[in-house]
Amino acid sequence: MKFEVTILGSSSATPVYNRNPTAQLLNCNEKFYLIDCGEGTQQQLIKYGIRSSKIDHVFISHLHGDHYFGLIGLLSSMHLNGRTKPMKIFGPEPLLEILNLQFKHSDTSLKFPIEFTAVQADKPTCIYENQDLSVETIILNHRIPCTGFKFREKKRLRKLLVEKLEADQVPIEYYPLLKRGVDLDLPNGSTILNIDYTVDSNEPKTYCYCSDTLADGTYLDSIKNSTVLYHEATFLHELLDRAIFTHHTTALQAAEIAQQTGASKLLIGHFSSRYKTLQPLLDEAAAVFPNTELALEGVTYLI
Repeated sequence: MKFEVTILGSSSATPVYNRNPTAQLLNCNEKFYLIDCGEGTQQQLIKYGIRSSKIDHVFISHLHGDHYFGLIGLLSSMHLNGRTKPMKIFGPEPLLEILNLQFKHSDTSLKFPIEFTAVQADKPTCIYENQDLSVETIILNHRIPCTGFKFREKKRLRKLLVEKLEADQVPIEYYPLLKRGVDLDLPNGSTILNIDYTVDSNEPKTYCYCSDTLADGTYLDSIKNSTVLYHEATFLHELLDRAIFTHHTTALQAAEIAQQTGASKLLIGHFSSRYKTLQPLLDEAAAVFPNTELALEGVTYLI
């Protein structure tokens, strides 16, 4: 099953040349989930050849503009392009008021319904679930209510050993039961053991998205053992005082968090506009947690 994330924006409060405000697109089994939607997100989707019509779920971490100012434009374009299927939006409760006010005063009646779920920033909660994954909030410590999101794959059915099944002439109608781990007692008294014809599926993977936060350790239990951890790394550690004042994280702190929580891989992003080159941020994080990569725009990372 495909499970990957494409970076659409990696800058922090202000866009800079060749870097845009925060936005990511998660693909799980060809279902697309937009995570934050900074200014210019729809232009980034066009640039990287991604059809916005594929997006049915939007998750907004908090109400600082670099994380949601692109949403109204994206929804408006979807309306103009004739979208009719519902859009599920998850975000802080005031976001719905903002959207309604914008569409009210532009005299816009969307051709598609918005199914809005208000996200509370007080305790980790499962806010969405389907057959492919579940989404749980990560409670972060920012200047305003802010959550991250933990996307966890569902356990897949067992994998069939098709060649062996065919060689032993096991009827195909038994395949669905075998995939579900069932042993079969046949009318002739024989038994087909599931373990002889299937193998277990891969362990479910987890993508943890940590938006803006003070690195205070309060959310570490929520992100333990993530397959890929995305964590903001706005500043180099030499600006720790600035990071603390603005409730942000340094590259060094992001690496320490990945190390402490047993992450398999770390992606760092949300870079301050003061950094024209990002290599120093990568070097600082990789010195602590070697399996670190920069969240570069237009790049798709396997989870």
